[in-house]
Formats: sequence, C-alpha cells, structure tokens
Amino acid sequence: MTLWAIVPVKPLRRGKSRLSGALNEDERTALNQELLERTLRTLSSLKELDQVLVVSRDPHALTIARNHGAKTVQEDGQPHLNTALARATVVAQVHATQGVLVIPADLPLLTADDVLTLIDRAAKPPVVVIAPDRHGKGTNALLMVPAGLIEYDFGEGSFKRHCERAKKAGADLEIVELPSLGLDLDLPEDLEMIRKMEAAKV
Repeated sequence: MTLWAIVPVKPLRRGKSRLSGALNEDERTALNQELLERTLRTLSSLKELDQVLVVSRDPHALTIARNHGAKTVQEDGQPHLNTALARATVVAQVHATQGVLVIPADLPLLTADDVLTLIDRAAKPPVVVIAPDRHGKGTNALLMVPAGLIEYDFGEGSFKRHCERAKKAGADLEIVELPSLGLDLDLPEDLEMIRKMEAAKV
C-alpha cells in the first residue's frame, strides 16, 4: 500500500497563540519549529510512508519541510485547515497514493511506533483510523484508505464528526487511543504536563 503523510502547519510565528501567557512570541516560534522538525524526523524515518507532504502558508515552514525531504503545498487565500488538507490530498492522489495519514505537527510525544500502530489498523480498506485527543473531542491523527474517502471536518468536536463521516461512507472505523497521540500542545496546562513527563524521564 502506498501511503502519504500530510502535515498541516500554521505560520510558525503565529501558531500556539493560546500559549502566550506562558511563552513569548520568540519562544513560541522556536517551539513550533522544534515540533515541526521533530515530526518530520519521525515520519521520514518510516519506510512504511512513501512520502511526507507539508501544507502551510508559511514559507519558512515549507523550507524546513523541503530540507527534511518532504514535498510541500503552499496554502493561499483565507486560511482554512480543511480546505488546505483537501488540496494536499488531491496532490497525493495525483501521485497515485492509496492512503493518506493526516498528522499535525503539535504532537510532542509522537513516536514512530505510534505511526506504525495507526498504519497497522488500516489493513482492511475502505478504512478510517482516528486517534482522538485526550479529551475525546478533537482529532489528533486521521488515516484513510483510499485517500479522499471522507471529507475533512477538523475543528471543535471533530472526532465525533469524523467518526460519523466514516460510518456514512461505509468504511471500517478504527479508533486508536494512545496517551502519546492524545496529547497535543495547545494550552499552558498541556505544556506543564509535558514538562512534568520530561522531568520524570530524567
């Protein structure tokens, strides 16, 4: 099975604005860049992924992506995640990929094993594999085979909507709940949780 990973990236200087109480703009920019590079290293290490595709309106993020061997799609017009992902999926389909894995760049605990778990659950297409956030409301990873099987519906409460779309499409729905996939970095409390986990490792 040919499989592409799609990584949507907000402008590095503007992403993670909800962390502004804990980090200044330069610190948030550095954090966003570090998260992106870490995600790209994790994904590009996997032979199970044929290509990594980064979609962003930020030229600097796209340059970082190309330096890691990723393909890029420049987002234009009004920023809208679902539209950007749909465009990126069309690019993947043009290259005859069978499936796509949407994985945001803000999962600080993401490992190669997590990605392999998602891929393993996609063995019987048509299939949609979803990893919810730790609150069970958002979507932190979405894998579908074939590509374009359902429309993207990211945003508040997207986990339930993606599940409903998968069922309507007659797809096999696989839900993967892993702590490392469930924690996305959005709020100061997320940052504090990650710091505690990092400290516990030392």
